[in-house]
Amino acid sequence: MAQELKRIFPGTTHTALSYRSPWELVVAVILSAQCTDKKVNEVTQKLFRKYRSLKDYVRAGQRAFEQDIRSTGFYRNKAKNILAAARLLQEEFRGKIPRTMHELMQLPGIARKTANVVLGNLYGIVKGIAVDTHVRRFVLKFDLSDSHDPNKIEQDLMKLLPEKEWFNFSNHLIEYGRQICPARKHDCTHHPLTALWLPAARRWPSAK
Repeated sequence: MAQELKRIFPGTTHTALSYRSPWELVVAVILSAQCTDKKVNEVTQKLFRKYRSLKDYVRAGQRAFEQDIRSTGFYRNKAKNILAAARLLQEEFRGKIPRTMHELMQLPGIARKTANVVLGNLYGIVKGIAVDTHVRRFVLKFDLSDSHDPNKIEQDLMKLLPEKEWFNFSNHLIEYGRQICPARKHDCTHHPLTALWLPAARRWPSAK
């Protein structure tokens, strides 16, 4: 499957989130929870013009910031996490995005999936596999894991794939979901990965 994805999407892929600085990537990744990258990019286009530095986030008011990101959903919790992360980053990390999974996950709003995205895209550090909704959907569809839990799915994928494939596999599978096999119901019998996985093709003739 990894080889077929590389054939479809040659070369290294990176996150579709738009950002100009390491901190902006952190903001965009937190906003992307339960929200499409397209919508996040629409929101951050204005957000990043209004808040240009980490200090701007540290000084930002909760209610005003909530309205700035409202359309991404779960905006109260996201605003709380982003502003708290900005303060912690300034106070404990001198404004620098950490380069380790342990330190990065100390920031509010950052869990393993988001930490994997940040580390891989900023520093080329790959400590795991980012399991977003697309990855989870295809893992279950093609019987790559028996679990619905993203952390357990990640562990199963890390056992199946060589470490050098981890970063690209996740990004390629995300692009596959966006460009070829979206989440809405449709006939995917003749899609490239379905054709490779014949048992799955017989059991799941449509993408649910």
